[in-house]
Amino acid sequence: MTALKRRRGAAVLAGGVATLMLLAACSSDSSTDETAAATEEATASEEVTEEGTTDVAAGCEAYADYMGNEGASVSIFTSILPPEQGLFEQSWSEFESCTGIDIVYEGSDQFEAQLPTRIAGGNAPDIAFIPQPGLLAKLVSDGGPVVAPEGTVSNVDTYWNPAWKSYGTVDGTFYAAPLGSNMKSFVWYSPKTFAANGYTVPTTWDALWALSDQMVADGVKPWCGGLESGGATGWPATDWLEQIMLRMYGGEVYDAWVNHELLFESPEVNAAMDVLAGWMKNPDYVNGGFGNVQTIASTAFQDAGGPILKGECGMLQQASFYANFWTNFQEGATVGADGDAFAFYLPAIDEATAPQPVVGGGEFVAAFADRSEVVAVQNYLSSAEFATSKAALGTWVSANSGVPLDTYADGSIDQLSAQYLTDLGGTFRFDASDLMPAAVGAGAMWTEMTAWFAEDKPTAEVLKAIDAAWPTS
Repeated sequence: MTALKRRRGAAVLAGGVATLMLLAACSSDSSTDETAAATEEATASEEVTEEGTTDVAAGCEAYADYMGNEGASVSIFTSILPPEQGLFEQSWSEFESCTGIDIVYEGSDQFEAQLPTRIAGGNAPDIAFIPQPGLLAKLVSDGGPVVAPEGTVSNVDTYWNPAWKSYGTVDGTFYAAPLGSNMKSFVWYSPKTFAANGYTVPTTWDALWALSDQMVADGVKPWCGGLESGGATGWPATDWLEQIMLRMYGGEVYDAWVNHELLFESPEVNAAMDVLAGWMKNPDYVNGGFGNVQTIASTAFQDAGGPILKGECGMLQQASFYANFWTNFQEGATVGADGDAFAFYLPAIDEATAPQPVVGGGEFVAAFADRSEVVAVQNYLSSAEFATSKAALGTWVSANSGVPLDTYADGSIDQLSAQYLTDLGGTFRFDASDLMPAAVGAGAMWTEMTAWFAEDKPTAEVLKAIDAAWPTS
């Protein structure tokens, strides 16, 4: 660790200089010049303020607000495992060095089961990275996290779209700042194929369907998709419906739907399902490279984009993380605006109703202790400085608008994601199925939407079954 300039008075400084002079006098190997140099260095390294305190070490100025906790440690418990763990530890290494706070990282693939047990047993971590707002709400109801400190509140108010703060709030009290973010409102395509066929990236909803019709005329199925995901089969279809709901009706109606104030059987959701049927159940449009509409239910979501690189399919609606799959289909496949694969923003339907709608997700930072060193780390993790440090290492995006866009690799999917996620005036909403009770969002929605594709189960029956799964209390 680098030396820290601790706050102390002029008397301490004077004593330090005197000690240097005494040591020099007693050493036969020290010259007068060496003594003077040492005295000058000590004086320069600790600039005494009018209040009798000293500034922080050179290079540590950004961490001045977190000082005063040297020698303390703060534990962080999370589901994020290596290799991502190493990037987190690298991102805050300077913070540790400058403040003297040791951040102890613990990752677990049993995080959601272990965290409540640890809290109940009096062995809660100082901080946990919470993957879903629903888990945060449950922890609060069980008496878990402490209220977020003022510094964290200020950072979130300054740097994030207001919707993010609402997801870290339970019963009107703010507990957890956002951490990482992901973008789900993307359409993947092949820039090389688009260029070869004279296609341009659509920027409006109408242009998207005009392009789809052009692909049909050219003998290409414009869309491909897959729902198979083991025990989570069906989840991509919930994302497709969420995109439409937000674009058609805006944030307030979307929120009412999430809270079941607007039933699945409502006219609004029925209308959204009709739009989805005209898109992903349209036999002229799908399922390029795999077969008919029904094959969407049996196609693994990981494989769904493969036909795009073969020219058998034009587009795939999927999240930013899909950037990791293209090399599975083609060795050395590049992701970028001029590459083998890239993504564009799924256009808005009605900008007046929902300006720049984005569906996404992310993690939240909750604390279970209010010691000063914990507060310091919690505040730092909500800052633009931390988010910039972590984003600069790659493979991670923050919705923190204080991160300069050029922090991300130029032309990367991370940079494109950040462009939309950091828009303070956009209509951001968290993935609806992640916000709904598990019996619905990770249960009936998955199974019923799968049946809608696989069996052509009637829309009315699908929506009625999802409503029936909603917990009564």
